[in-house]
Amino acid sequence: MTIRIVVAGTGTDIGKTIFAAALTEALDGYYWKPVQAGLAGDTDAETVNRLTTLAESRILPERYRLNTPASPHFAAEIDGVEIDSKKLSPFGLPTPLVIETAGGLMVPLTRRLLQIDLLAQWRLPVILCASTQLGTINHSLLSIEALKRRAIPILGVAFIGNENPDSERTIVTFGAVRRLGRLPRIDNLNADTLQAAFAENFAVADVLDIGAVGP
Repeated sequence: MTIRIVVAGTGTDIGKTIFAAALTEALDGYYWKPVQAGLAGDTDAETVNRLTTLAESRILPERYRLNTPASPHFAAEIDGVEIDSKKLSPFGLPTPLVIETAGGLMVPLTRRLLQIDLLAQWRLPVILCASTQLGTINHSLLSIEALKRRAIPILGVAFIGNENPDSERTIVTFGAVRRLGRLPRIDNLNADTLQAAFAENFAVADVLDIGAVGP
């Protein structure tokens, strides 16, 4: 079975990199962030490397490494480059492959291409990472609607943060998607504590049930 999964978020800094690290480790797979915008401090690939026991060769190099922490289209313009979507194809890369998007679904990669429209070209299943904080219902349902409108398959929603049963139930009910689990905030975050938390709250077999929910 060839496994390629896109991990997307309802916005920036909600914890999707941490979730992507845990999923990659659980699948004994490969991690790929096609576009990294912002190189100060740890990049997302470096964070995944730190939070897993995977060999460095399992963390695939980014196609574009942009200096400014901004929307990819703007960060690329500052660096004097234009992102070529043809260089962002995940097909041909080793699997199991976990692909992390840059920020939220609707961020522009260029002045002519939204990230979500690139996902529509790929037609790969998406896990939507959603915060459990205030505002998550609106952000999550808008993201789910945008994915469904483009016929992008949705594996389900992975919640991140403190328990919020009503918000979680509301999102999966109105969005007609599966709740895959919830990754709690981890105080002493490292490869061991992350994998333990993932194993406690997610079932890999359930996450991989691609046919359970469609657009």
